[in-house]
Amino acid sequence: MPVTAAYRPETLHESLGDPFFDHVEAARFPRTILRYRNQRWAARVGLEGLTGEEWIAHFGRFEPLPGSLPQPLALRYHGHQFRVYNADLGDGRGFLFAQLRDAADGRLLDLGTKGSGQTPWSRRGDGRLTLKGGMREILATEMLEALGVDTSKTFSLVETGEALQRGDEPSPTRSSVLVRLSHSHIRIGTFQRLAFHDDKAAIDRLLDYVCSHYFPALAALPAEAKARAFLEAVCARVAKLGAGYMSAGFVHGVLNSDNINVTGESFDYGPWRFAPVYDALFTAAYFDESGLYSFGRQPSALHWNLARLAECLLHLTGLEAAQKTLDSFAGAIQREFRAALLRRLALASAGEEADARLSKAFTDFLIATRAPFEQTFFDWRGGMASAGRAQKSPAAAFYDKPEFEPARTALAEHESAAEARLDHPYFQRRTPCTMLIDEVEAIWAPIAEKDDWSALEAKIAEIAEMREAYGFAAA
Repeated sequence: MPVTAAYRPETLHESLGDPFFDHVEAARFPRTILRYRNQRWAARVGLEGLTGEEWIAHFGRFEPLPGSLPQPLALRYHGHQFRVYNADLGDGRGFLFAQLRDAADGRLLDLGTKGSGQTPWSRRGDGRLTLKGGMREILATEMLEALGVDTSKTFSLVETGEALQRGDEPSPTRSSVLVRLSHSHIRIGTFQRLAFHDDKAAIDRLLDYVCSHYFPALAALPAEAKARAFLEAVCARVAKLGAGYMSAGFVHGVLNSDNINVTGESFDYGPWRFAPVYDALFTAAYFDESGLYSFGRQPSALHWNLARLAECLLHLTGLEAAQKTLDSFAGAIQREFRAALLRRLALASAGEEADARLSKAFTDFLIATRAPFEQTFFDWRGGMASAGRAQKSPAAAFYDKPEFEPARTALAEHESAAEARLDHPYFQRRTPCTMLIDEVEAIWAPIAEKDDWSALEAKIAEIAEMREAYGFAAA
């Protein structure tokens, strides 16, 4: 197998033992047609040299990667789904396929699947993924990564040749199996399951594992101090994630506690959408009738989920320390949003007060005028250095409104950051790369109608140009 020196396999999750997973087998698919291969991230883990047949063998038939997990693991967890506790969860159409190291920074990575067949946790589901669902996950992860949001990476998508029946797509519809690359598949729901069974010893063991491999600076602390520091670290990472969603105009759609992992990395994309304008009530999922996970309620949803994690650790942290950490979340996400806004606008900090003025003025303008979300960030990248460019924008009329004046004043207080890259060809365009729902449907239509993948390939290339222009460090 042509792996490179960068390939560093691991089998660490097996050390947790049977209470945390079930050994499973992948489904056997009638066809395996490679539709997407993330060669950029394959190079980060030493797998870029796989031949096409080898790629299919590992990511379509799930033959073990050398030195990694000998058999897939369906992970066990519970969780709150739309704030209703569900003790009948777990990896129902996916599994942990392999573990390996990131060649860039040595961090432990998981290769997990979606659509790989039934497991003991499938309930009444078929364990499959629609091809459209797989395509949508590619688009979500590529776009979020380019916008600087910490997200899983879609590693592979293979069409599998089955006809699936679904209530939310015209059926029968095509099937696929997806592989995602993440820093961890351990969720808040993983801790919740152990708390549900009142297994404090297993919680302590899981905490030791998580700190050893994802928060190594905490590993040597005494148990109580470790639990407090771990909760603080997860809250900090989730605050950064929530700020990333808000600065990208992204709505995940299903921020259940089983969809929040301990490394604060976004993953598992179902009914996601990007908001065309800053609308706090904008929802992604048609079944989110109350707007629980609407755009503007995402920070509170994340905070609520963190409280569920805190409940699992109370025997170690105590109530007062846990509450103090949770109370700090609102301030943390505000600070992270200010930082995310500066990164998106490529502006240097002008101090806490000036940064706060800019954050408020820019957001107030977007809310009051319903100016196009992504276009506005695009037009004002680099701040006042882009004033002339903004005058030529399709959204220029919005910037003549009195509601923009506080934002203009606040922008003038900030210098362009060195990484603005305003001379990049991407910023010579009149409009930015976007990913609104009509665009997603337009990409899917030729695939469904005539197996034409050119629109998807073109969009991935466009996102790659945007990613290069923004230059956010890959996480």
